[in-house]
Amino acid sequence: MWIIDVWLFALSCILYDAFGKMGSNVKGGNANQPGLLQQCRSAHGPTFSGQYCQVFLRQETVQYFVGICVPDSCGEDDVQMLMLPVCQYMIGCHSFQILFTVLYANCFWGVSHTAESSCLNTGINLYGTLKTNGSYNSTGDTPLCFPQSCMYRCLQAFSLQTTSQGVFSTSSSITKGGYSSLNGIRVLSLLWIICGHSAQFPVINNLDNYKDWKKTVESSPVHVLTISGPVFLAVDTFLLLGGLLSARSLLGSIERAEDKLSPSLVANYLFRRIKRIQPLHLFIMCLTIGLISLVQWGPYWFPFIDTLMDCKTYWWANLLLISNLLPVHEICIPWTWYLSLDFQCYATTPLGVFVVVAGGLLLMTTVSGAVITALLQLPVFQPTSENYVLYYYVKPYTRYGPFLIGILTGIYLTTKKDQLLKQKWQAALGWFCCLSLMAVVVGLAYILRETPAYPSVPHALYQGLHRPLWALAVTWIILACEEGYGGKPRSLLSFEFWVPLSNISFACYLTHPVFIILYIGMQQTPIHYSNINFMYLFLGNLVLTLVVSYVFTVLVEKPYLLLKWSST
Repeated sequence: MWIIDVWLFALSCILYDAFGKMGSNVKGGNANQPGLLQQCRSAHGPTFSGQYCQVFLRQETVQYFVGICVPDSCGEDDVQMLMLPVCQYMIGCHSFQILFTVLYANCFWGVSHTAESSCLNTGINLYGTLKTNGSYNSTGDTPLCFPQSCMYRCLQAFSLQTTSQGVFSTSSSITKGGYSSLNGIRVLSLLWIICGHSAQFPVINNLDNYKDWKKTVESSPVHVLTISGPVFLAVDTFLLLGGLLSARSLLGSIERAEDKLSPSLVANYLFRRIKRIQPLHLFIMCLTIGLISLVQWGPYWFPFIDTLMDCKTYWWANLLLISNLLPVHEICIPWTWYLSLDFQCYATTPLGVFVVVAGGLLLMTTVSGAVITALLQLPVFQPTSENYVLYYYVKPYTRYGPFLIGILTGIYLTTKKDQLLKQKWQAALGWFCCLSLMAVVVGLAYILRETPAYPSVPHALYQGLHRPLWALAVTWIILACEEGYGGKPRSLLSFEFWVPLSNISFACYLTHPVFIILYIGMQQTPIHYSNINFMYLFLGNLVLTLVVSYVFTVLVEKPYLLLKWSST
């Protein structure tokens, strides 16, 4: 009998040892107390096993969670009874919520969504993503056509020998029609986005020195490539490229149709875009849902629960490419909001080719961004501001400006007969204005980084103008390179090394957040911020992204691009 008592005592010690306890550097932001999830799961008694639970607490303005280990016979009411005295004892404790995971599967009980727990409501706000636009592989927009049967054409389209051709080529359909600098601009912007996400995602809930990170990074221009200042201006660069290439594609289709913009031409134009983005988009969505459902997560998995629940309810928004119109915490696979925005902008290109219409829309979207910022008192850039993401960051009426500038740039480059720049002094003045404008856009973000306490005219003007101004600066770089005044920047941006990376850039955009989620969600302990740690996180994520993106490109993306839907 005493042996059983000793065994039960030892088992209870294991359960207690697995409880989360306050660590060091609480002042620096190490408030979460995850405990030991694996140790809790490994505890087995004659009539019960260990069950890991997360209790979410809020004291004053601080929100955090505590991992506790209880017998699997305990339900939500039992844990609430256990934690109620603790919460009442703590000064300023307003609410707590409980999230369970069972030993044998990732089953979730008692998931509640209340306004008091922004940790659960917000989920993962991954809103600095990008989507490469236009033609970015050597096959172009024209699918391969085979005279044989439909079955033979399908087999050819899904053949690795066919799909792998051209991915590592150093020539692309972009360079065949000019615009050789676009490959470099695209890849460098993609690297900026991946670097920003690699730094942003752990900051949501995984750091043990969050306040130290906030003090070091948010106010320093040195960290603008990670999560400092206007880090996601690269998204506006991709919107610009999308508008330029979509205008070029549409004007080419109109020219082949003898200058007629017919409904059938527009329908075929939109169908090509859907065929380009949706197969890989939906594949990644299903893959991510499967990973979230099957992977044995660590104590930091709770933000991903919302993603799983949202996909069960709002999967149709991804299918219809309208997910960015939903509240941001309801988007299935949050980083795909950009695909919806990209397609919505792309669908308006037939209107944008009329210069007067494009100019009017550009004015409207600029005014919209300024008015929304003033009315809601939005910060210039604040990842944790729900209103910033909900009403400004992902909406087409505030993000349309760079795409419209891209349309106008594409019209000019496609129809121009003479060079815009006649003399070298004009080019030198243009480069000076371009670089100065970029520096002002980045610098003002630090000056205006604090959330205004009242409607602020400077914040409103910056929010309405900085994205179109950034797009104009990048437009100058493209024009200077095309006009022969690019110099060393043109040599760098037109380097052949960028072409293979550009060919897999769409898959890289969709894939890289999956690796970051896996890394963060499977952590058993917090991540400590340091520049070297985040550099290794970025490089490791980049290498895995490039390898897997090549596989997804040749197995999923390119086969659907090569499919011919008619027998002609």
